[in-house]
Amino acid sequence: MPAIPSLGNLRGRAATRASRAARPPVTTPVSDYVVDCGVYVGGQRLPGQWTHTEAIKEVRRREEGFVWIGLHEPDDNQIQGVADTFGLHELAVEDAVHAHQRPKLERYDDTLFMVFRTVRYVEHESPTTANEIVESGELMAFLGTDFIITVRHGNHAGLAKLRRELDADPERLAPGPASVLHAIADHVVDHFLDVTERIEDDIDEMETEVFAPRSRVSSEQIYLFKREVLELRRAVSPLATPLRRLAEGYTRLVPDEVRSYFRNVHDHVTTVAERVAAFDELLTTLVDATLGKITLQLNSDMRKITAWAAIIAVPTALAGVYGMNFDYMPELHSRYGYPMIIAVILVICLTLYRIFRKNRWL
Repeated sequence: MPAIPSLGNLRGRAATRASRAARPPVTTPVSDYVVDCGVYVGGQRLPGQWTHTEAIKEVRRREEGFVWIGLHEPDDNQIQGVADTFGLHELAVEDAVHAHQRPKLERYDDTLFMVFRTVRYVEHESPTTANEIVESGELMAFLGTDFIITVRHGNHAGLAKLRRELDADPERLAPGPASVLHAIADHVVDHFLDVTERIEDDIDEMETEVFAPRSRVSSEQIYLFKREVLELRRAVSPLATPLRRLAEGYTRLVPDEVRSYFRNVHDHVTTVAERVAAFDELLTTLVDATLGKITLQLNSDMRKITAWAAIIAVPTALAGVYGMNFDYMPELHSRYGYPMIIAVILVICLTLYRIFRKNRWL
């Protein structure tokens, strides 16, 4: 259930929107905050450097093509120029700036706003000693009829390599900006697959350690790993619904020739989600197995303590009896009383020891 914003947060958001509405549109270039800005016509990227205002003017002058702008962790002031130029909805802009969103798809007038959670596998020596397995970030996309704007949060999952691949393949970009959105979704899901495969190797290693004799894997470490898998699950599972909606024709911004590709990405996400759910169940089983081993070890230790306590009780009892200050006691004045009592103690203790060893208490 989504958290209900407090009255203070609502007032702060209202004040922010009022201040945005009060100030005039920002038209100065924001090239200092733009990772890349490209103009694409017929799938081909036009040469030259473009500001966001020049790019959209060129596309609309030609009445064909689209603009692809990439931003990295902009603040309110940095994104406002782009938002004013492209007419982005203030609620979507607010989500893009402040991040911490779950994967979703929203429609604002003639613009789509989609949120992805990105993940990266953190290298480590062993899953039984690692403090972090999965690092997450966020990627937002604004899709319009003649533009796509991406906003990235985090230091991984950059789109520079993906942009170069698309620039070298004009046929993929020919359908328009929706093809870029598909490429981004496919790129994110490919990272899901890679992280899932590497986590599976870690879980196999941890499973081997848990069931190995005298293993040093603690339940706390498995629980930490389980939390990392939960982080991956939060990125994967909610994405299935937005992808299915795009594949089913949720909006006219996604042409028919692109919708089928979203269906393929949706199938991959479903596969990853099922594997991640299986990981979660397996880790729960490993936690139970570890706790069971701890319980068995405690029972074994208690048996050993009880056995030794029983053995030690024999000389303690006899020494206590013959340590009392009475004149008339059996064998008290006998010459062989002391060695006889020592012999009795040894015989009883050795007998108890053999009985406990036979029953595997020692």
